[in-house]
Amino acid sequence: MQDRSENAPLQQLDDWDNFVATRYRQGKSEEEFRNYKADANPTVTEFYRQNHAYQTLDFVLTKKAEYCGLNRDKKSIWEMAEYLNTLVDDSDPDTDLTQIEHLLQTAEAIRKDGHPRWFILAGFVHDLGKVLCLYGEPQWAVVGDTFPVGCGYSDQIVFPEFFAANPDSLVSDYQTENGIYEKNCGLDKVHLSFGHDEYIYQATRRYLPEEGQYMLRYHSFYPAHRHGAYRHLMNEQDERMFEWVRKFNQYDLYSKGRERPKTQEILPYYEDLVSEFFPNKIAW
Repeated sequence: MQDRSENAPLQQLDDWDNFVATRYRQGKSEEEFRNYKADANPTVTEFYRQNHAYQTLDFVLTKKAEYCGLNRDKKSIWEMAEYLNTLVDDSDPDTDLTQIEHLLQTAEAIRKDGHPRWFILAGFVHDLGKVLCLYGEPQWAVVGDTFPVGCGYSDQIVFPEFFAANPDSLVSDYQTENGIYEKNCGLDKVHLSFGHDEYIYQATRRYLPEEGQYMLRYHSFYPAHRHGAYRHLMNEQDERMFEWVRKFNQYDLYSKGRERPKTQEILPYYEDLVSEFFPNKIAW
């Protein structure tokens, strides 16, 4: 069950997903989707206020050191999916889909369009990093649009005015265009705000092709893959791989409105798919 504390303004993590889908609804003009306040409810606005104030370079480096060594446990993909199911509050009247069903919705939309098996698998596992909430991390350290820390904030980030409360905004070395990075250094050398993208990428990177790794690591990096921000930090490989991130993004945004998956009917396919790419247990 999700924390309802001061650091949990969202009633459920899907509130953020739904806000993003509204922002980028198909057919929406550039002028419309820059009007974030028209789309955001007060809980989403408060979430981004916290996210932008607290995601500092020091915080990101601390969390990477804590989680990216993958020394918490060894569990199967299915065990982590079942664990993620406990994030749903059974008393919440606004959702009756389990987290596994949400993962299957995305994966089934990808499968329906005939994409490769690794692409389908990326859709199935992409949100497993949200178990960070169950480890005790606040929402602002789990979900939200990701953005580089240690360099200037792009005005293409949602609610950029909230960065005024971030201590890094007062560090001049962090507020130039490149900041602590070299121009075109490549995103692998850039620290993004911490969250479920980075965690699931680290946990699964050994088992998926590079295209899938990019999908997982950068699917919430909307300033880059939707608005073209931060290209000055990207290299040629990033540019090529972001075509796959953009292909994936449409399924992440728009699959939730589709029919509820027939879980028992399709489960054998996904059991076979997971076993094709993953060993019985992996490090988390």
